[in-house]
Amino acid sequence: MDFGGHTGWILGYVIGLVVVLVVVALVVPILLLAARIGTQAKSINDGLGQAEKNTSALANLQETIDSALAIIAGLKRGRNRLGG
Repeated sequence: MDFGGHTGWILGYVIGLVVVLVVVALVVPILLLAARIGTQAKSINDGLGQAEKNTSALANLQETIDSALAIIAGLKRGRNRLGG
């Protein structure tokens, strides 16, 4: 084949192809890692949702503490009235 006068074009295409292959070689692992992170993020989010569900009763903890303190105060009053 005679590429006379087109050597610059051929060299440009080869360099362009090499650049594209290098970019693809760099981007593909990044995309694969991003997909793994996305999968792990979903698992983490599901776990956090379950933790929120499991600990939602703690929102009423102050009410439980107040009730326990009222009971303790009542027991102390009862003990004092009984002379103890």
